[in-house]
Amino acid sequence: MVPFTLQLCCDSCGYKQEVSLGIDAGTRHIGVSATTSKAVLFEAEVQPRIDLQEVLATRRQFRRARRNRKTRYRACRFLNRKKPEGWLAPSVEHKVAVHLKTMRLIHHILPVSRTTIEAAQFDLQKLVNPEIEGKHYQEGPQLGFWNTREYVLWRDCHTCQRQLQTPHRHSESSYMLT
Repeated sequence: MVPFTLQLCCDSCGYKQEVSLGIDAGTRHIGVSATTSKAVLFEAEVQPRIDLQEVLATRRQFRRARRNRKTRYRACRFLNRKKPEGWLAPSVEHKVAVHLKTMRLIHHILPVSRTTIEAAQFDLQKLVNPEIEGKHYQEGPQLGFWNTREYVLWRDCHTCQRQLQTPHRHSESSYMLT
């Protein structure tokens, strides 16, 4: 929430280290790390809001209900629904804003000279088989299965991968009359 910082009481002679900022961009968690060549200066995990879609849907429902209650003969509005150029969905806009806010905060605290943002998606088929090309991408291991769930069940031989050692709720003694 609030980073821990130290403020020096004496002059530091103008010496500044090369500080490198690394950001791992994610949807639910944003990893942040500021390092020098010798040490890690700052590490954080930022959690942006993920409930934005639900909040906006609730607001829209309340607005529609209010309009239906108050304006019986409201004129039709359909020509003002054009999205402006460069419009982003509110959830994507929030994600970008959180990334920028985090970067500004760290730049305010530390003299960052270089910023690296990791925004990569890994090609899992290429990791397994580096020579894969063209048509073989479409004929991956899930070919012929209706959905991912069906493929995972087949892959795991229809066995549960989470071994729970919990007793049954209803044992024989619970059904006995006393």
